[in-house]
Amino acid sequence: MAGNFCSHCGNAVSPMAAACPQCGHPVADQQATQQAAQPVAQPAVGQPLANPYTPVKSRVTAGVLGILVGGLGIHKFYLGKVGLGVVYLLLVWTYVPAIIGLVEGIIYLTQSDQDFAKKQGVRVA
Repeated sequence: MAGNFCSHCGNAVSPMAAACPQCGHPVADQQATQQAAQPVAQPAVGQPLANPYTPVKSRVTAGVLGILVGGLGIHKFYLGKVGLGVVYLLLVWTYVPAIIGLVEGIIYLTQSDQDFAKKQGVRVA
């Protein structure tokens, strides 16, 4: 016997039975519930989820923007990091974003394409 049991009284029920022989409760609903409760396959640990759209960005463009207009945060807007771009714009009067933008631009230009893509979350053109 496959081990089917009545969900109403707990009595063992034949897999071919339409109702429980003890209490008469229909078994078809229980089988449908068991089939519906099958686990859904989950992606394995460590596998990235499929992203249908990853923007394509140029490492050189981001680096040059960081060096030339990094104080305004244009390179951050280009990379899709709007929040950081706004912070750079709000702090532009302190010249701190200009220094950070210059350093980031140099870092972008000296990184490999793979490192840039991994750290920025973009595909490299």
